[in-house]
Amino acid sequence: MAVDYKDTVHLPKTDFPMKANLPQREPEILKAWEEEQVFAKLVERNAARKGAKKFVLHDGPPYANGDIHIGHALNKILKDIVVKYRAMAGEVADYVPGWDCHGLPIERKVDGELGAKKREMSRADVIVACRRYALKWIDRQRASFKRLGIFGRWETPYLTMARGYEADIVRTLALAAEKGFLFRGKKPVYWCTTDRTALAEAEVEYAEHTSPSIHVGFDLLTPLPGGKLAGRKARLVIWTTTPWTLPANLAVAAHPDLTYVAYDLHGTAVVVAKDLLAAFLAAVAPGELADGDAPVPHSPQAHEASTGGGGVGVATFANLTDPRKVLAYFEGKELEGLRYRHPFMEREGAVILGEHVTLEAGTGLVHTAPGHGQEDFEIGQRYGLPVLNPVDGAGVFTAEAGKYAGKKIVEANKEIVADLHASGHLLSDPKAQLRHSYPHCWRCHNPVIFRATDQWFLALEHERLRERTLAEIKRVQWIPRWGEERISNMIEHRPDWCLSRQRTWGVPIPVFYCEGCDEPLVSPTVMRRVADAFAEEGIEAWHTREAAALVGDARCGKCGGARFRREQDIVDVWWDSGVSWAAVAQAGGMGVPVDLYLEGSDQHRGWFHSSLLTAMAIRDGAPYRAVLTHGFVLDGQGRAMSKSIGNVVAPEEIMKKYGADILRLWVASADYRDDVRVGDEILSGLAEAYRKIRNTIRWALGNLHGFDPATQSVPVEEMEPIDRWAVARLADWGAKVKKAYADYEFHLAYHATVQLCSVELSAQYFDIIKDRLYTARKDGKPRRSAQTALHLVAGDLVRMLAPVLSFTAEEAWGFLPEPPDADSVFYAGFPERARPTDAEALEARYGRLFQVREVVQKALEEARKAKLIGSGLDAMVTVRAEGEELAFLEGAAPELPAVFIVSKVLLERGPLSATVARAPGTKCARCWGFFEDVGKDPRHPEACAKCAAALA
Repeated sequence: MAVDYKDTVHLPKTDFPMKANLPQREPEILKAWEEEQVFAKLVERNAARKGAKKFVLHDGPPYANGDIHIGHALNKILKDIVVKYRAMAGEVADYVPGWDCHGLPIERKVDGELGAKKREMSRADVIVACRRYALKWIDRQRASFKRLGIFGRWETPYLTMARGYEADIVRTLALAAEKGFLFRGKKPVYWCTTDRTALAEAEVEYAEHTSPSIHVGFDLLTPLPGGKLAGRKARLVIWTTTPWTLPANLAVAAHPDLTYVAYDLHGTAVVVAKDLLAAFLAAVAPGELADGDAPVPHSPQAHEASTGGGGVGVATFANLTDPRKVLAYFEGKELEGLRYRHPFMEREGAVILGEHVTLEAGTGLVHTAPGHGQEDFEIGQRYGLPVLNPVDGAGVFTAEAGKYAGKKIVEANKEIVADLHASGHLLSDPKAQLRHSYPHCWRCHNPVIFRATDQWFLALEHERLRERTLAEIKRVQWIPRWGEERISNMIEHRPDWCLSRQRTWGVPIPVFYCEGCDEPLVSPTVMRRVADAFAEEGIEAWHTREAAALVGDARCGKCGGARFRREQDIVDVWWDSGVSWAAVAQAGGMGVPVDLYLEGSDQHRGWFHSSLLTAMAIRDGAPYRAVLTHGFVLDGQGRAMSKSIGNVVAPEEIMKKYGADILRLWVASADYRDDVRVGDEILSGLAEAYRKIRNTIRWALGNLHGFDPATQSVPVEEMEPIDRWAVARLADWGAKVKKAYADYEFHLAYHATVQLCSVELSAQYFDIIKDRLYTARKDGKPRRSAQTALHLVAGDLVRMLAPVLSFTAEEAWGFLPEPPDADSVFYAGFPERARPTDAEALEARYGRLFQVREVVQKALEEARKAKLIGSGLDAMVTVRAEGEELAFLEGAAPELPAVFIVSKVLLERGPLSATVARAPGTKCARCWGFFEDVGKDPRHPEACAKCAAALA
């Protein structure tokens, strides 16, 4: 009668489930973390260690409006991996999440909810409504971030609308004022006519826009230099895409070193840059160019030629039909001071000189309106020009625009062009247009304008702020390196920082104006008194307390007056978040500079930028030691996500289908320095990689059933060679993963883990040791050797992967055979795994054996296809080799059947190859191998000698 050996085989046994069921299991783990306060205790444990190093990742605050999107998930998970790695490495890695709360998006939402009711409310009441709105979204976003498995001080986050924070915003403004960085001036700034507010550089995005494209002649009142053209009508020609700025024209700029020509165009001497003459004629009078060189009048080619594009063959001066029409040449510097009559306003203008004039497009003469452009403003200041701005905050012309007063500038564009055409000053086609990149408001996505208004600014040239900041950038570690050049270029070329915003929901600029003479009161002492009031009551105090109570005994520095009115503008919200280093890191005892800022690459012009400028102005040092940036999230086809396209991937949907750990694995697997793709195909592939990792952990745990590491472990030096090899590979993997974490190259940790689990463990090591684990003597040293190695594998995988697969690691931690030393895997820290002393020799040995194994496996597969064998244990393999290779295999002969997973191996001399035959002997009913010694032990007539010994 056949013996049933099933109960004598040590098959894997564990309650750690094969099916992850993450969407259901993760919330249970999350609840346990919260109840046990795992993160707070982790920070406390590390802080209690003598000499523990502090690591501070300072959170860039997301805006408290709307549900989180996939970009938020990428950002927060990256931060969480860093924080958990640092904490498990023994560092005091506290993480205080934050929210950016003030600003226009919330105010607009609240305006919509309040409707007509807002007109009956005080500013303080509107602020209260904005606070309620922000808190609602903070609670929703907080729940979503926690669901991702993000550790942090979620119950005590920092909020830019918290009273203490609002007070610190004012205190930092007081410090900036004390150092002389604040000034009030009428300068052109980006202005959104839809939202009726100034915009910061970071609040402007560029998009395609179609504008008019016109060439306009300005009649000269003074003769051209040299006297050659005395008595002849002459005109300066400018090109512009903003006809609405012409009412503010006060000058025409020429480059001092360019050569200009006077050209006879229909009897009038028109002045343009010599190198742009042909391009100019291509747009306004193509008949003046030689046949074959002139584009069709008003064609796209003609327009491109005149505006610097297209590559049309009209760019040379030699293409003129009649070169005699070039009447005179002038150096730009000779044109300075020439007077002209404005085409439709009752005033004159003059030619001025500027290095900003180029030959890239237009005519080489630049229409200059100091109230509508930064370069225009700067050159206007040098020449003492007034800052004329005949446009109000809604984009409507004021009385200073003459006949166009009361008209919206966009509507007036057509009228101005038509009037120029009617008066003969328009030289080009009135229908000509240009499609080009143009600044738009990032909130409402409408085109913006440059508009000069009285605003408060941070002076970048004061105390060499720009110069010092550029030098400081070089002392910061930028990851990737190109971040240094990017932010340097932005700092180098940006104008003074406009701090004023014309809204309600934000921190008021703490300045007062004298009722008697309108002189501003910029007093650090008064500002600090305001800050104290905000600390007690919030920014509502600005609108509820009397101005006199806030001003105290201060007096006007100009007239000595004691009555003041409040500033109505709020400070740019980029100042709010930009001083978080002071309001959070410094005030919270984290220390400044912090170790790391980590945000998207758009923050070189946003939070990285504003934080750097505020810190350099106030403390003369960067607020961070290192800055890490990640790209944007695209769909699986590499397209930007858009509701209109329907390709938006919400993190909540991913978590419902796959679980948060798959989302976390997606983040870790991506080289986030570039844009990152996500889609069903990508997530399915990651779910499969996750399954391999989970099954690797599960198989190791299953083979540890009944194993007591404290009493049954085998010292590494006494392990079987293949087990020592596995420990060596485990140690190398752990070192790679630690380095990848430390270098913020998490994708390298992911790839190393997939390689370890799929190839080195599952396909090689686990395959080889199965027979020993399942059929060797239960308490024998060979089996305990393998179990010891598997205990190290399971423990190391769970601990090393905890920063990424946080939920899975915590779940698996509870299934390790001995009661863990720590209640949570995060308390356990990272393992210190040393390589066996003979690791190099083992890697060389098994590297050679695995090469031969590949030859054997190929032969076995061919034998299966030929129906010669089923399982590898049905086979006897003859391996041929020569010389030193044969000698090596002969030395390893006892191990070869286990390595090749066959019943018998023969060695012969010859070129490296393998042949397969049916194994001789009888099949063992216990281990299923074929042996000639089956039944030799009368107690076990169906077992091989090896199994009989294991059963004795």
